[in-house]
Amino acid sequence: MSFQSLIFLAFLAVSVPVCIAAGRRSHQAGLTALGLSCLIFYVAGGGWDAFLVLCAGILVSRIAVTRLAGTPDSPVRKRAFILAIGYHIAVLLVFKYAGFFTGGAFKMDWVPLGLSFFTFQQLWLLKEVYARQFAHGGLLNDLPWYALFYPTITSGPILRPGAFFPQLTGETFLRPDWEDIAAGVYAICCGTVKKVLLADPFGTLVNNGWARLGDLSAPAAWLVMLGYTLQLYFDFSGYCDIATGIARLLGVRLPVNFNSPYRSLSIGEFWKRWHITLTTFLRECLYFPLGGSKKGELRTYLNIMIIFLVSGFWHGAGWTFIVWGALHGLAQVVERLWGNRRDRLPALIRWALTFAFVNIAWVFFRAPDFAQAAQLLRAAVIGGFAMPESWLAAGLFGKEVGALQILIPAIKPWTDILRVLVLYGAGMLTVLLPNNVIGQTEDFRPRWWQGVALVILTAWSVLSFTGITTFIYSNF
Repeated sequence: MSFQSLIFLAFLAVSVPVCIAAGRRSHQAGLTALGLSCLIFYVAGGGWDAFLVLCAGILVSRIAVTRLAGTPDSPVRKRAFILAIGYHIAVLLVFKYAGFFTGGAFKMDWVPLGLSFFTFQQLWLLKEVYARQFAHGGLLNDLPWYALFYPTITSGPILRPGAFFPQLTGETFLRPDWEDIAAGVYAICCGTVKKVLLADPFGTLVNNGWARLGDLSAPAAWLVMLGYTLQLYFDFSGYCDIATGIARLLGVRLPVNFNSPYRSLSIGEFWKRWHITLTTFLRECLYFPLGGSKKGELRTYLNIMIIFLVSGFWHGAGWTFIVWGALHGLAQVVERLWGNRRDRLPALIRWALTFAFVNIAWVFFRAPDFAQAAQLLRAAVIGGFAMPESWLAAGLFGKEVGALQILIPAIKPWTDILRVLVLYGAGMLTVLLPNNVIGQTEDFRPRWWQGVALVILTAWSVLSFTGITTFIYSNF
């Protein structure tokens, strides 16, 4: 069930009031209503087969937690931990990576919706219970809500156990005040606008460019690269804004997953701002257990490379994703070797170096293979300086442009360049200037002009729901 659909808006309009009403009646009634909402949402989007796969994973985690939580350290406890971890990783490998490891000889025809996020969340839970970093009296009963919480199940954020479970028994759970409701609606609207009016239009231009790589000039190639950089951010951060807004309506606070990452002055800073929950998970569940930075420089660099290779492979079963992860790992190693000398550079130069690197690395994230990645990068360097042709913007705000041409016929020769300038200008201003949406909702004080602007943009977005693509990260 896509967030960008009228059926989801109807589901939200029914499920949230029902959950709140049930929660005000009793805690158990609220949990039951929320559980039913999660079931309907997931089965509508992923189907019963996928739901049963996740249920089996929840059962394995429940059995393992029973062994881990109440028993002293022993070989049996360690064995239960290893077996549970092994089960979740094996399921992920079979569904998502069987084709990669077998060269296509064996490949699953389908992957349970949100399996990657579900798996990392279960691993985080098992790791913290095993290390006795987290203990919760109602853990076993609350495990399904942690695993299947419908705002986050398909694309995150990845929930830390200690940040989620206590909220299920907190005073605000299913009892939002007016500030929560206003902030939640604001976040949902902002996320919808990001997805529909920014991410998908960028996606239209990007898809046009990738479909005709051989015809791209250098300026057009850079437009395609920058377009994907902005598309991916608005797509994923838009989803997280909506998820955070829905959770806020239910009286639950989700962790911040994006903090204006394209303002970063280094790759290290970028990963403190981009997909923050994934970075935190990899640091605490892989980097630290590997020794972190406590076993010498060479081991530190090796550990950095390992976590970024894992990050790349988690995103997709392909060598291009692995190369993308390796590039970010190498960039972090280079920055460490460069040390304080890099910090002496002007901030604008450090930002430009970081942003250019991120743009280039995203090419491998988007490319179906190395040949096409190389073709786009080659065009960006030696493609000539011809202005982008009109086909690059084909379909971009098609209905809106058509209406504008009827109202102002004289604008027709300029529509291609105007819509590209408006889209990219709005995109760059949005990622560089305002505070991130979730930060704005922490101490929410809406202004009338914000409300008017958001109503107009949200109405525009809803009217544009037809043809909206699925969220990119739901494929991971």
